[in-house]
Amino acid sequence: MNKWVKKLLIGFGVLMVIFLLGNFGLNFWLKTQLPNYIKNNTDYKVSYKTFDVDLGTGNIVAVGISVNSKNPQNISVLGLQGTIDTLKINRFGIYDAIFNKQISTSDIVLSGPNLNVILPKPADLKTAKKRNPLAFESIRINKGSFNVFKYTKQKLLSVQKLDLYVENLQMTEESVGDQLPVTFDKYDVKGKNFFFRPDTVYALTISQITTVNGQMSVDNFRVIPLLSFNQFTRFYPKKPKLFEFSIRKMAFKDIVLVKNKISLSNANFENPNLTVYNTNAVAKKSEKPLNYEVNLGQIKITNAAVQVLKADGNQLLWAKNFTLNVDQLIFDKETREQVIPVGYKSFQFSGKDILYSNHQNFSVGSIALNPKSGELRDVSVTPNISDPGRRLMTFKANLAAFNINTLQFIDKKLNLDIKDVLVDHVNGTIKEGEIKAKKTPKENTINSIVIRKVSLKNSNITYDKGNQPLVFNDLNATINNIEVKPKPNNLGHTFNAKDFFLTTKNFAYQTQFYRMSVGLLKLNKNKVQISNFAMKPLVSRAQFIKMIPVERDLYDLKANQITAEGNWDLFSQNKSINASNVVIQSADANIFRSKIPNDDLKEKPLYSKLLRSIKIPMYVSNLDLKNSVLVYEEDTPESTGPGKLIFGNFNMNVKNLNSSKMKGKPTKVDIKINCSFMNLAPLAVNWGFDVANTNDVFTISGRAANLPANGINPFIKPYLHVMATSGTIQEMLFNFKGNPKGLSGTFNLKHKDLKIAVLNKDNQQKKGILTAIANLVVKSSSGSLPEDVTVENVERDPTKSFFNLFWKGIEQGLKKTLIGINVDKTEKKVKKAVSSVKEMKKSVKELKQNIKSNSKKPEQKAEQDPQEKKGFLKNIFKKKDKPETE
Repeated sequence: MNKWVKKLLIGFGVLMVIFLLGNFGLNFWLKTQLPNYIKNNTDYKVSYKTFDVDLGTGNIVAVGISVNSKNPQNISVLGLQGTIDTLKINRFGIYDAIFNKQISTSDIVLSGPNLNVILPKPADLKTAKKRNPLAFESIRINKGSFNVFKYTKQKLLSVQKLDLYVENLQMTEESVGDQLPVTFDKYDVKGKNFFFRPDTVYALTISQITTVNGQMSVDNFRVIPLLSFNQFTRFYPKKPKLFEFSIRKMAFKDIVLVKNKISLSNANFENPNLTVYNTNAVAKKSEKPLNYEVNLGQIKITNAAVQVLKADGNQLLWAKNFTLNVDQLIFDKETREQVIPVGYKSFQFSGKDILYSNHQNFSVGSIALNPKSGELRDVSVTPNISDPGRRLMTFKANLAAFNINTLQFIDKKLNLDIKDVLVDHVNGTIKEGEIKAKKTPKENTINSIVIRKVSLKNSNITYDKGNQPLVFNDLNATINNIEVKPKPNNLGHTFNAKDFFLTTKNFAYQTQFYRMSVGLLKLNKNKVQISNFAMKPLVSRAQFIKMIPVERDLYDLKANQITAEGNWDLFSQNKSINASNVVIQSADANIFRSKIPNDDLKEKPLYSKLLRSIKIPMYVSNLDLKNSVLVYEEDTPESTGPGKLIFGNFNMNVKNLNSSKMKGKPTKVDIKINCSFMNLAPLAVNWGFDVANTNDVFTISGRAANLPANGINPFIKPYLHVMATSGTIQEMLFNFKGNPKGLSGTFNLKHKDLKIAVLNKDNQQKKGILTAIANLVVKSSSGSLPEDVTVENVERDPTKSFFNLFWKGIEQGLKKTLIGINVDKTEKKVKKAVSSVKEMKKSVKELKQNIKSNSKKPEQKAEQDPQEKKGFLKNIFKKKDKPETE
C-alpha cells in the first residue's frame, strides 16, 4: 500500500514539475515569441511590456499593449490601432482558439484602452465564409476611448472616458446585417462624448452616459442632420422627410439585447424636441420591413415639442408641452402587420398649444387622451387660404370630449364603439365650397362604428352654402345610437341614427330673395314644434320683378306655430317621413305674381306628379291648417295696381298627403277647405287626386254663398277695368274633373240684381255707352232655381299652373251663366258693338277738330262740301283696327 502511495505521489510530483516547466516555458515563449507568431499568423502586429498566462486556468494578463493592423489597406478584416494599459482575460479558450478558430473567454478586462477600430467591409452572406464569432461571458472596460470607422474610413462611432461592464457579450457575422451589432444580457456603462453616424445623412451624439444600479441616464441626446434642407433635397430627391431630434435627458433600466430583440423598462425622456422637414417627394413603401422587435415596459415623455414643416418652410404641425406615458409598448412581427403597428397595455397623452395648418388652421389649447377617453379644450379653426372652391370653417369650441367602450382592428378594419361625445359652446361658420370634388370610392377600412350618444350644447353655428346662410342660435342637439357600416359592395358607408333631439332659438335661413326665421325649433324623431315661423322677402316687389327672368311668385309668410307628430328617419340611407298629424296654426300668407316678366314656358306638373317626384317615402296621415289668412295678388302691364283675392279664416284639412312610396299606405289625397272669400262670404272646396295614378286625374268641387258682387272688385277692377256696382251672388256651385290636358264638369250660379260698370284705363271714370251695352248682355238675375251649365273642353296650357286651369273652368261657367249658352256668338256681337261705339267716338272727335279749324279760317269753311258732314254719320259704327281699350 505504501509503495502505491509513494508511486502516486512521485507521479503527481512529476506531473507538477512538467506542468510548471510547461507553464514557465509557455510564458517564456509568449513573452519572446508571441508577438512574432501573431505578426506571422494574423493580420495584426502586437507588442506588450509583460504577458503572463496560466496554462491551467487559461487566465491571461498583459500590460502595456500596443496593437496595429499589419495591412491597414485590407478592408476585408477588422482594422485595429491603439494601446491598452492592461488586459486581463479569465479562462481563455486556448483549445477553441487553436483548433476551432473561435475566440471565447469567461471575462475580459481592458484598462485604459485607446483604440481606433476599422470595421471590415460587410461580407456577401451568400458566398463569403463566416467570420469567426466573438463571445464573452463578461467584458469590462475602464477609462477607455474608442473610435470606430467604417471600411470607407468614415467615422461610425466614438466615445471617451468609457467605463463599461457587459455580461454575455456576443458579436457575430449577423451584426453587420439586419440584426443588432452586439447582444448582451447585463450592462453597466459610463462615458462621455458619444458619437454615432449610421449613414451619410444623420449623426447621433450624447454628451454623457451614466449607469447606477442598472439605471442608465443619457444627457443631451441628439440626432443631427449632416446636410442642410436644400442639400438634402438636392442629393436625395426621392426621400420625403428630413429629421432633427434632441432629448435633454433620458433614463431607462434593464436593457436587454438578444439577436434582433430590444427590451428595456422605465424609460423616461425629458424635453424631447422633434423637427420634421417635409419635401415634395412621395413616400414609397419600404420593400423590406424592419426586422427588430421592441418591448418597452414603461415609457414616459415629459415636456415634449414636435414641429413639422412643409416644403415651403411654413408650419404643418406645431405641438409643445405634451406628455406621454405608455405601459408595455410592443413592436414585433405581429404588431407590424396591424394598422397601428405597435401594441400597448395603456397610455396617457396630454399637451398644450397644438397647431395643425393645412388649408385650415386647427388650434387646440389643451388635449388629454387615453385608451378610454379624450378631451380637447379651446379648439379653434380658421381658414389658411382664400379659395371659394373649398369648404372653409371659422369657429371656436370650448370643449370636445368623448369616452370609448372599445377600439380595435379586426382584419385591418376598424371596430369602434364610442360611449358618448360632447361638444360644448361651438361658435362659428362653415362655408361650403362652390366646387364639389368627385371622389373615387375606395375599399372600406371600417367594419363598424357605433356612437351611443352625441351631444352638442350651447352653440351658435352658421352653415353657408352658395351665400345662403343657415343659422342655428342657442343650438342644443343630441343624437343617439349612430351606426356607420360598409355598403354591401364594400364601397362607401351607410349611416343611421336611431334617435335624436334638437332645439334652437332664432333659427334663420337666407336665400337670394328670402330670409326664413323661427323663434323656437324643437325636433326629435317623433315630434316637431316650430314657433313664430316667418318667410320674409329681402327685396321689394319692384326689385323682384327686375331680378327674375320669367314670372315667379313672391311669398310673404308667417305662422304662429307648426307642430308635427309621427316618426321620421332623416339620417340613414333609407330616409323616410311618416307623420300621423301636422298642424299649422294662424298662418298669414301673401302671394304676389307679376305678369310683367316673360312667361315661364317650362311645363308645370300637377300636384299629384309633384308629390310623386319626391324621392323618399313620405306620408302625412292628417294635415290641418287653422285660423289662417291667404292673400293672392297679381298685376299686369295694363293694370293700375295688383288685383287681390283674399281668403280669410282659412281652414284646410288634408288626408293622406304622400309620395306614393310608402308601402301599405293609401295614396289618394283628400283636401277640404273652408274659408271666407274676400272676407265676405263662406267658401268650401273639396279637392282630391291619387298620387299613384300616373294619369294625374283630379276632382275639385265647391260652394260659395251670399257674396256681394262688389266684393270681387279688388281683384277684377285693377286689370280688367270692370267693376260690379250692385247685386249679390247668392250661391255658386262648381264640380270639375280633370287631367293634365284639361277639365270639364258643371257650374251653377244663383245671383240677383247684378250690374257692372266698364272703366277707363285709369279706373277713374265709367264708360257710359260700353257700360250700357255690357249690362244689356249680362243677365242681372238668375231666378230662384238656375240650371247647371256644362263646362267642357277647357284646355290646359301646360306652361301654366293648376289654378290657371281651374280659373278657366270658373270663367267658362260664368260666361255661360251670365251671357248665355251661345256665349261665343254673343261675344262677337258685343265686340262689334263696342268697335262701332269707339268708331263713333273717334268721328266725333274729328268733327270737333274740324269745327275748331274752320272757326280760325272762315274762307276755308265756306268751301267745304256739305256731303262731307253726312259722311261722318256713315262711319259711326265701323270697326276700328286698333280699339282704344281692350
